[in-house]
Amino acid sequence: MPNFQYKAKNRTGELITGMVAAGDRRLALAELGRLGYFPLAVAAAAEKETTRKSGWRRSATRRDVQMFTQQLSTLLRSGMSLSQALGVLERRTQKQSFAKVLGEIRNDIVQGDTLSGALGKQRPLFSDFHVNLVRAGEASGALEDVLARLAKHYEEAGELQDKVVGALIYPLIIGVVGLGTIIFFMMVMVPKFATMFREMGRAMPLPTQILIGISDVVTKFWWAAVIVIGVTVLVSWQRSKTVEGRLFFDRLRMRLPLLGSIAKARAFAQFARTLATLLENGVPVLTALEIVEQTMTNKVIAGELHEARVQVTDGTSISQPLAKGKVFPPLLLDMLAVGEESGEVVPALNNIATMYEQDLAQRLRVFTTLLEPLIILFMALVVGSVVLSILLAVFDITSGIGK
Repeated sequence: MPNFQYKAKNRTGELITGMVAAGDRRLALAELGRLGYFPLAVAAAAEKETTRKSGWRRSATRRDVQMFTQQLSTLLRSGMSLSQALGVLERRTQKQSFAKVLGEIRNDIVQGDTLSGALGKQRPLFSDFHVNLVRAGEASGALEDVLARLAKHYEEAGELQDKVVGALIYPLIIGVVGLGTIIFFMMVMVPKFATMFREMGRAMPLPTQILIGISDVVTKFWWAAVIVIGVTVLVSWQRSKTVEGRLFFDRLRMRLPLLGSIAKARAFAQFARTLATLLENGVPVLTALEIVEQTMTNKVIAGELHEARVQVTDGTSISQPLAKGKVFPPLLLDMLAVGEESGEVVPALNNIATMYEQDLAQRLRVFTTLLEPLIILFMALVVGSVVLSILLAVFDITSGIGK
């Protein structure tokens, strides 16, 4: 059924825009009249608008979704209707792409859809996790509270991700600068000294000969290294898009020294925090486990959750099926089991999430504390070796001149 883009005024005189599905323009006008709108302009939506929908969703960010959720909760608490609140957010949103999405959601609400149903049409911008929590809030009559908790969850998840990214930025900058310095020495400085030494016709010390040989190889065959690195990155990226590839890289990441413990702490914190948020808002256990499985970035953990979900038939115990996979640590399972026995699963999961978030922060500090001096030491050794090899040749030449 074709879509028609409209501009109209409602009963209060407010100017609104949106899209309506109808067989033709006459039926679109009739539908707007049924909704109580006074049409100002109605035209068939251009094909390019439909094809740009995926672009709208890509340009919207996690931060946009978090702010939208928080602001919507605040507006609903103030007494606004859902349609009015969405209209306010649509007008206030500076990012045109996200405003388009809000317009579509508002149009669906006006036509009688639920908020969860309207958000479900905007995947992948709004995940199954988001949609199911909103649906649970609608069913319980506590939509404002659920939206506030959802915004808090996004904020905590964002802080966790920012910690990981922030901890790696400085070592990455040091590494890039160091690599650039080494390449500059090997491709620019060393060849100039090599030319000068060869013109003098004197035998050079062995370290200098080795350095010049390495520099010659780098200078002549740098393109081969670029090709090898490029092909390796491309093959790895393509493989990471497959299920087997994701499992391989996630399993490898979890086994690496230092990085493995960081990956595990992040995955366990994400699992516990997400599951706690879902259960706290009334999502059934089996549905919650399925959503957590879909939202987990670590596919090894997601696979374990899938196996556990198959075994959680009565929805009463989560820890026992998880223990069979040998991936989740005993401490996590014991804390979860105690929570299940006492009927305090959500607080137990929140405690687990807090524990692993603190553990992650500590491990990131240790990692960056060790990595920075290691990178600096490596750079000092390489640059020092280059300088020493050149100085040995210079000393050898100057000592020969004195004789």
